[in-house]
Amino acid sequence: METQTLSVAEAIRTRRTVRHYRTDPVAPELLEELLDLTMQAPSAWNMQDRSVVVVTGEAGRRALHEAAFGQPQPLEAPVVLVFLADVDAWRAGNADIAELAGRSGAWNADFTAMFDTRAEYHALERHGLLRENAVKNAMIAATYAMLAATGLGLASAPMNGWDAELVKQAVGVGGRADLAVAVLVTVGYSDTVPPHPGRRPHERTVFAERYAAAR
Repeated sequence: METQTLSVAEAIRTRRTVRHYRTDPVAPELLEELLDLTMQAPSAWNMQDRSVVVVTGEAGRRALHEAAFGQPQPLEAPVVLVFLADVDAWRAGNADIAELAGRSGAWNADFTAMFDTRAEYHALERHGLLRENAVKNAMIAATYAMLAATGLGLASAPMNGWDAELVKQAVGVGGRADLAVAVLVTVGYSDTVPPHPGRRPHERTVFAERYAAAR
């Protein structure tokens, strides 16, 4: 099995967006490790209002290829991760979340009581921000997936050009308004080592205390 282990800093610095992949499959145990690391990602109130659909079959990947306007990644990569944001996850009881957090000592009674009120989610609903909140949480998980993939010797690519309804149909949730497609991440082994495209200097993108218009 082709694996490697990198530090977080090394994974961040060496990760590249890969558009073309070798035909080598991802071993099931390696994929399971990747998914376990992915789902360690944090989410607001630990609501875990994000899911990942793992697409490895040719028919499913072809459907995603078509949903992504013919981009090659879903067809070439052996694995496509579809990150879904559950806009209404907070409406359920979710007693298991609070119970586990309390049992582990992560939450005290006061914090659990605040969780039970869902006050923040009611405020998000009033401001029309429920979808945005859930998508943010899904994107955090997707970032974990890409860094974990790099650390495990895998290549990946985030994909943000697709027809959302076609993606939903491809993973069996067509017509579900309560679910939003956050991003697709293809995973496999790169057929090349893409060069780093570079990043702007911090003077253009990092500011102390207050934002200043970049020049």
